[in-house]
Amino acid sequence: MTTTTPLDIGFIGLGIMGAPMALHLIAAGHRLSVFTHGKLRPEIAEAGVTVCATSKEVAERSAIIFVMVPDTPDVAAVLFEADGVAAGLSKGKTVVDMSSISPIETKEFAKKINALGCDYLDAPVSGGEVGAKAASLTIMVGGPEATFERILPLFQTMGKNITLVGGNGDGQTCKVANQIIVALNIAAVGEALVFASKAGADPARVRQALMGGFAASRILEVHGERMVKRTFAPGFRIGLHQKDLNLALAGARALGVSLPQTAGAAQLMQTCAANGMQDLDHSALVRALELMANHEVAAG
Repeated sequence: MTTTTPLDIGFIGLGIMGAPMALHLIAAGHRLSVFTHGKLRPEIAEAGVTVCATSKEVAERSAIIFVMVPDTPDVAAVLFEADGVAAGLSKGKTVVDMSSISPIETKEFAKKINALGCDYLDAPVSGGEVGAKAASLTIMVGGPEATFERILPLFQTMGKNITLVGGNGDGQTCKVANQIIVALNIAAVGEALVFASKAGADPARVRQALMGGFAASRILEVHGERMVKRTFAPGFRIGLHQKDLNLALAGARALGVSLPQTAGAAQLMQTCAANGMQDLDHSALVRALELMANHEVAAG
């Protein structure tokens, strides 16, 4: 989607997810100022962006600043360190955090940015690298409705299912809920394929059969195939999903809620991480089940 008026936009964090998201904003005709800790990807450098030395400089140059970094402490640093976004803000600007972080901390971040006379949206995403490249991300937004409506055309360059969930923090709460569902589905598919494979059935054909029934799901389609084909190059890393499940469990403790299945999935991911697999795709959660079964899904 192309908007009629080019905007001065900042983008901080140009990793697996952030880089394609930024490219969509550029393709829509906007002027981007960027900052990232990693090496700037060639496709970003070649797109004519302004590369800044600090997050503060990005904020000074931009009316709207997007943040896409891994974890809560990273967002805190980007926003509030001495050379962070807050130091470069002036009244009327908007900060949009698209990272997946703590809902509780998000509410505090929003208050601090609001106190500077600026708007704040939390807008975590789901869809992984594939969704980021295809501009088909699901975007879960928390914040004022008027701010959401103003930023919506920019969200529409990056995603398709875009929902204002509620106030600040509610977008992050929705993302945590999403990650619970995804993790439990990955675990379920993994258990089913390990069981079928060890029983002597062809896991590829089992998956094909299940795709035609009530057990069909996007996880069975995409991650079930990864499990069978052993393609665990990261679209979304186990280490990041671990972080999200830890947010869920911390929130559950604060709310007095029991999440027994989430705790189990978190332990499976911890098993993977303990065996050096934290940088594999989260579909590699099946490896923990395989270790316990002493059997790999791909082994007929």
